[in-house]
Amino acid sequence: MTRDKHKVLIANRGEIAVRIMLACVDLGVGFVCVYTKEDAESGHVSLARSLGGDEALVRIHNYLDAGDILSAADATGATAIHPGYGFFSENYRFARRVVERSRPMIFIGPSWRVIRDLGDKINTKRLARSLGVPTVPGSDRAIYDEMEAETIAQQLFNFQEKQGVSRPMVLVKASAGGGGMGIDEVHSMNRFRQTYRRIRNYSQRQFNDPGVLIEQRIFNYNHLEVQIVSARGGLDPIHFGTRNCSVQSPGRQKRIETAPGFCPECFSYNFDARKVMDDIVRHSLSIAREINYDNVGTWEWIVTPKGEPFLMEVNTRIQVENGVSAAISRIKGQGEVNLIREQIRLGLGEEQGYTQADVTFEGVGIEYRIIAEDTFNRFAPWTGRIETISWPDEPWLKMHTHVPQDRPYQIPTEYDPNLALAIIWGKDLEEAKARGLAFLDSFKLAGADAQGTELKSNIAFLREKTKDLLEF
Repeated sequence: MTRDKHKVLIANRGEIAVRIMLACVDLGVGFVCVYTKEDAESGHVSLARSLGGDEALVRIHNYLDAGDILSAADATGATAIHPGYGFFSENYRFARRVVERSRPMIFIGPSWRVIRDLGDKINTKRLARSLGVPTVPGSDRAIYDEMEAETIAQQLFNFQEKQGVSRPMVLVKASAGGGGMGIDEVHSMNRFRQTYRRIRNYSQRQFNDPGVLIEQRIFNYNHLEVQIVSARGGLDPIHFGTRNCSVQSPGRQKRIETAPGFCPECFSYNFDARKVMDDIVRHSLSIAREINYDNVGTWEWIVTPKGEPFLMEVNTRIQVENGVSAAISRIKGQGEVNLIREQIRLGLGEEQGYTQADVTFEGVGIEYRIIAEDTFNRFAPWTGRIETISWPDEPWLKMHTHVPQDRPYQIPTEYDPNLALAIIWGKDLEEAKARGLAFLDSFKLAGADAQGTELKSNIAFLREKTKDLLEF
């Protein structure tokens, strides 16, 4: 089926919905966008209406109601579903339902079997270890026996002490958890048994699975990612470089991403930074080939101060920060790479049309996540009315936002208060940082909540963290 015969249902909201529909328009692919009553005033709704008319919009009750989404797809004759990120993007059961129902559609993402296999952190760890890919020391399966758990924990404490770690620590994690849920830290064996039992009971209540993972806690690490893209069949996965996502909130939520992941020409690291980046790319591709990864995905790594990389997990979806990798990428010498466009094109079954040798990199990219949050109060979400949002157009800047510029916008309390993504490009790190600071200084954002309290955002936090980007 040719592109113009397809219609993609965008099963998401906000800036990612905007980016997906613009990529569809660029490809000449039809689209339809869902929205809830809380999002009726969102910019993604008004853009869909302006690009496709009222027939390009379907109101649903909930973005997490699979029946609602599939009914909207059937009613509009959609041939494919793009889940964006979050919601159903890594739900293999939903992906399987999309492709195996009586009126099958295309799920724009990896095959459901890949999502299932890599979404299981234990399975991913086993697969990685079988290929010689380094993973965080600890268990590679759920532990249900308390004595076995204590043995593993004691081994990890002994290992850290031999390494000269002054205050060893072990993480106790619900094996069925995710997103930071069901995790606690233990400093000594004296507290381990109590913590293990508490996490085990929590996991049973929340996930109906009492399995627990025990891992070494690694401090002062850098968070690096490898961007992978592959066509259907997964025979020739290609990487679009590395990025550094180490600037995070206290809750480990990313706030600034920089590509590439390190800058060996800028800083003297305590390790061979170029080799580390090459190694994590090589390891990521080895897993992608082994499992026949067949769309866009991200391999997440932590790198210790000694330059030791450990695979954390694989995200089988497009990520918020895909644009910062695209900003420094060139295909056959041409810029303006759009990884969401590639994801849709390849998801619909087109051939890749280029090889790894055709992908080159130029300059440095910085992505800022602009969020309504109180950075002085544990990054608590701020909800209120946005009265002004504006920025000067620059050739080195891409802005992605669902916040309307032509009218006030009430942030829905039902969703995260993410406002915009700003992606800056520079010929080197120094220029990218200077441009980033210039953007933050010129960015206009104003509003108030129901009590008249002025809008709180993370702009000052972003400005402060810019000066240290890519330093370890």
